[in-house]
Amino acid sequence: MNLEGLTIAKARRLIQAGELSPVQLVDAVQAAIERTDPAVGGYLSRDYERARALAEKTDVTLPLGGIPVAIKDVINVEGESCTCASQILQGYVAPYDATVITKLRAAGAIPFGRTNMDEFAMGSSTENSSLRITRNPRDPERIPGGSSGGSAAVVAADEALASLGSDTGGSIRQPAALCGCVGLKPSYGRVSRYGLVAFASSLDQIGPFTHTVEDAALVLQAIAGHDPLDSTSLDLPVPDYSAPLNDGVKGLRLGVPKEYFVKGMDPQVEARVRAAIEVYRGLGAEIVEVSLPHTKYAVADYYIIATAEASANLARFDGVRYGQRASAPRDLADHYGRTRGEGFGKEVKRRIILGTYVLSSGYYDAFYLRAQKVRTLIRRDFEEAFRKVDGLLSPTSPVPAFKIGERMADPLQMYLADIFTIAANLAGICGISIPCGNAEVDGKKLPVGLQIMAPAFEEARLLRIARSYETACSA
Repeated sequence: MNLEGLTIAKARRLIQAGELSPVQLVDAVQAAIERTDPAVGGYLSRDYERARALAEKTDVTLPLGGIPVAIKDVINVEGESCTCASQILQGYVAPYDATVITKLRAAGAIPFGRTNMDEFAMGSSTENSSLRITRNPRDPERIPGGSSGGSAAVVAADEALASLGSDTGGSIRQPAALCGCVGLKPSYGRVSRYGLVAFASSLDQIGPFTHTVEDAALVLQAIAGHDPLDSTSLDLPVPDYSAPLNDGVKGLRLGVPKEYFVKGMDPQVEARVRAAIEVYRGLGAEIVEVSLPHTKYAVADYYIIATAEASANLARFDGVRYGQRASAPRDLADHYGRTRGEGFGKEVKRRIILGTYVLSSGYYDAFYLRAQKVRTLIRRDFEEAFRKVDGLLSPTSPVPAFKIGERMADPLQMYLADIFTIAANLAGICGISIPCGNAEVDGKKLPVGLQIMAPAFEEARLLRIARSYETACSA
């Protein structure tokens, strides 16, 4: 069985009609991985026998009954490794399920496969993985985006029907754009973070990669909701995300932030996104220009807050209780220093050092406290915009996928890859990237992503807006 063109919705219909069994579907995913992943490198590991055993006894009447879902290697799955693509966590096996995994299982889904990522989710290209290279399925010489590059690549390469990733500053939406699939970042607090290895606790959020907006709604339905194990999870009702999907956008006001069309953006990306905006106009939406004036501070603000939180969160990884540890240390100080020096990669070390600096005595007020004040201004920009419009339209990435190694020597250029996605995390709102055409680069068609943003906890509206474009373009 070929997975090309197979969505969750189609697979569910086939399973419920008795034309496809969960075991056959797991077998098909396994075959696709064996056939394609040697060239893509999206998976770090998988337990085929375990997944097949789960498929044999799954309840096909459940919302995701029999659907295999790939999992980013930063989310704990009981009995499986969780390395965060880092040497320091080699040998660690998760003793429990993250809440999103518990919820997926309750919905009948089958966690299958661990996907590659930038180490500890720190990166925009998946080149910071200490374990392997992941390549863009559209052009193996190019990056898949990051940090959830493996999760995006396996969906785009038809090695998975869906996957989970995490998004701290664009790590779902940006790789979705560069690989040509759908990537959804829920509002902060909509999906439990319990069992997610933290990078930046006030920014991280788990979300799905899928082939379609309809499938994204199905996965979000399964994983959303309050979790008493996560103090950042909000106790709010979870609406039926599928119900309004096909309500269209006629009568909605959609804003185009002028700050998101900047000098240096690839002209083909701008052209495809502006063409998508005109599709919305043709569907009956009112298009208005809006301003998010503090956008210009978002990248700098993010890299103060995120590195500060990373410095605190990664202090726990020292080889004392689990993971890799230095051999034959002279004393405790030598143990700590060598274990962390050998176990962490260059980018993780860079961010720990930066975060420790901005939190240090004498610099806290000048950097971290000021960054939090700027974050408030960015959040207020979105609040003001959403008083005027129902959603926002922008590019997801300023450029198509760049070549492997092209930006590794210039961290600033790498950081700017997330210039259009970071602000949504700082504000805590929801966002999605959907394909909106291709750019021709070196004879290859490289995907372009349209980013849609909506107010916090308005995922139903967000998905409705995204689905309208998707439907119009597939008609």
